[in-house]
Amino acid sequence: MKRYVIKKAGGAGVPERLARYREELNEEQFAVVTAPLSPACAALVIAGAGSGKTRAITYRVAYLIEQGVAPARIMLATFTNRAAREMLRRVEQLTGNDGGGQVSRRVWGGTFHRIANLVLRRHAAALGYDASYTILDAEDARDFLNVCVDEAGIDTRARRFPKAEVLQDIVSFANNTDRPISEVVARRYPQFEPLTSQITRVDRLFAERKRGRNVMDYDDLLLNWKRLLIEKDEIARLYQEQFQHILVDEFQDTNKLQSEIIDLLAVGHRSLMVVGDDAQSIFAWRGAEWSNIYEFPQRYPEAKVFRLESNYRSTPEILAVANVSIASNRKQFPKVLRAVRPSLGLSPALVPCHDADQQAAFVAARVLELRDEGVPLDEIAVLYRSHYHSLELQLELTRRGVPYRVRSGVRFFEQAHIKDVISYLRLVANPRDELAWKRVLRLIPQVGNATANRVWEQIAAAPDPLALVLRGGADAAATKRGGGWAEFRALLESLVHDETRRSPARQIEIVLARGYEAHLAATYENAESRLEDLRQLAHFAARYDSTEDFLGELALLSTERYGAPQALTGEDVVMGGDEDELLTLTSVHQAKGLEWRAVFVIWAADGKFPSPRSLRDAEGEEEERRLWYVALTRARDQLYVTYPLMVTDYNRQTIVQRPSRFVTEVPPDLYEIWSLDEEIDSAPLAITPDEYVN
Repeated sequence: MKRYVIKKAGGAGVPERLARYREELNEEQFAVVTAPLSPACAALVIAGAGSGKTRAITYRVAYLIEQGVAPARIMLATFTNRAAREMLRRVEQLTGNDGGGQVSRRVWGGTFHRIANLVLRRHAAALGYDASYTILDAEDARDFLNVCVDEAGIDTRARRFPKAEVLQDIVSFANNTDRPISEVVARRYPQFEPLTSQITRVDRLFAERKRGRNVMDYDDLLLNWKRLLIEKDEIARLYQEQFQHILVDEFQDTNKLQSEIIDLLAVGHRSLMVVGDDAQSIFAWRGAEWSNIYEFPQRYPEAKVFRLESNYRSTPEILAVANVSIASNRKQFPKVLRAVRPSLGLSPALVPCHDADQQAAFVAARVLELRDEGVPLDEIAVLYRSHYHSLELQLELTRRGVPYRVRSGVRFFEQAHIKDVISYLRLVANPRDELAWKRVLRLIPQVGNATANRVWEQIAAAPDPLALVLRGGADAAATKRGGGWAEFRALLESLVHDETRRSPARQIEIVLARGYEAHLAATYENAESRLEDLRQLAHFAARYDSTEDFLGELALLSTERYGAPQALTGEDVVMGGDEDELLTLTSVHQAKGLEWRAVFVIWAADGKFPSPRSLRDAEGEEEERRLWYVALTRARDQLYVTYPLMVTDYNRQTIVQRPSRFVTEVPPDLYEIWSLDEEIDSAPLAITPDEYVN
């Protein structure tokens, strides 16, 4: 019997070296990988979530090399050096250089900063630097800025001047977005607008001091690379000729400075392939320029646009919700993700909860059920818009003994600003709390460790140190501290007032109003986010009848874990679990690029997600919707969207909440709407599709 094999469509005439590409790539990826190599062959690859973007880039580099392009003529810009190493390791395997390392050594691959450093080590002299220049890390740069503040003769005692962390953010944002300091201050730090000229002088001294000391910070690497390309024609031509093919990953996250560098390098041959997803551009707050990808076809009219829309991650039901959600954005490259995976028969669950406590109880209970059903804890994640949204959940998980890790930073109550404010409450509840005293004393302007220790030594032996301070008994130990000490005493008097002493919510409000909000603005580049955390902490504290009860509840989170995040010990692990099996809690921003079998998106209520702060300009809502889309597309098998119907304000007034506009933009039949019924003292909480859209 003769056997006949039917060849795939389009297979005839495919060179043997391309056969593997046909077998290992889908049609969309194959088109990207084998795009023309001729000059002026710019390409924009719109790569949907879970569509195999990394695979396409990797095979594209291998294809270029197999087509005769020298590895040293290829530049691959990624957002982590690890990503570049993994891609190039795979390229070596594909091109037959496994173990030889020739590709990874010769392709110019890595972050923009890494490639900039390689260039500048060769040509630093052209800009007045020695090739042996030092690169400052973030902490060193802050130390340099502090020196420049002193050198500028700025009296930081006369007026609260931004701390080095804030100055660093102002200068860096201006550099990376190509905006003047004055505009950045006005838009992002309006409270410092009267100090703009002084901040500008510090920036100028900072730049001069770095040049004089032969050092560069991370921003200087890009700024000086751009200077070489603009000011040194011979050097610019060298790299414009060398980089015959330029590939850029995660192009939607590039800032203006990075995009300008790419345009300068590609100005001659225009052989440029940028890969990204406009629907996942979520980092405008740190300088990413969404227009880089959206306006790419205008800057490169000859560019061919490719779309990767086959999703290998999520079920059809999850993608149906994601596709409808992102379709509401007006400015975008339209795309529809198609599921490669079959349906599991599970629609995304929409779970209205009575309040934040019931939301936390539902998530914790369902997580444990999923684990019993065979889904490991490390395959489950809880996502939220802002870090403070995890407050009630962290307490509930601790009560139930569910081990978790926080990817969005340290645990909520371990953050410096939370510990600062709680320390005021601790010393009111327990006037002999030495750690709380020393922490709040150091928050007084011009008070350092030495003065804080001196004050504590003065009051430590008193039966009631707080009463002693209020009587003025520690004034001598805190002399020459300006008006800060008097303001501190007045704050303590307010905290122990009869109307305030047993109200932790009111105490937090007073701490914020009487100096701590100003401290945040001057100390942290993300002051507004931290202030939001503290306001939510006050909301949470309003449920407690005394400061002691509130602090006792917080003790559940075990104070020995304060400080750097660390893995939980074996006794903290759910019975039968592995020691490293931890539930993930994370902000959506930190979750980008990751995936889990089951995902919970909590606080899906208007005023929470989207964040009110983000809706101040026309572009804000669309970026928030892109953030929502990123959250939905992290889920592989199961998706749960929850929100509380009721919240309580400072005055214990109940406020009814609406579901997020991002929830109600989706037809209710794409969700499975759950009603909750607690085992004790609670009637079922039901919601109908009609109520859901009203």
